[in-house]
Amino acid sequence: MKPETQDIESRAKRIKLLLMDCDGVLTDGQLELLENGDEQKTFHARDGQGISLFHRAGWKTGIISGRTSSAVERRAQDLKIAFVRQYAKDKIKALEEILAAAECSADECAYIGDDIADIPVMRRVGFAVAVADAVEETKQAAHYVTKLKGGRGAIREVTDLILKAQGRWEELMKRFS
Repeated sequence: MKPETQDIESRAKRIKLLLMDCDGVLTDGQLELLENGDEQKTFHARDGQGISLFHRAGWKTGIISGRTSSAVERRAQDLKIAFVRQYAKDKIKALEEILAAAECSADECAYIGDDIADIPVMRRVGFAVAVADAVEETKQAAHYVTKLKGGRGAIREVTDLILKAQGRWEELMKRFS
């Protein structure tokens, strides 16, 4: 096993809380502005399944977004995402609030980002992830860069990676076989 693979697995084994940006991570980053002032967003079903599997393992998830959208609130409710911080102009403050509420250390937290506003949070957590189509600076701040793009299965890639590193995958797959 390559040293960087061992480091990623070691980091993934500790994760109990998965946080993510929304636009460009949970979605592909495209925003359709509606006449009523809200935004239309598209979410990937496999990312939703990955979040559900993560919850089934006993872990929690959250969204920290600099924007506000009723679509994000609805998707979070559908997936039973425990922590949602929209219009978070200070993502570090949102991170600290969520860590306290989740009774989790930064070292036990993973964060998935795609742009420069995510870098401060990525530098604080135990497992920083950038999606494949993230900006270069964000990729450089990451411990792991996904093969899949934001809104196209990147979250599922990360949840699978964490659950497999923790030895939880086989147990969770039993209900599907």
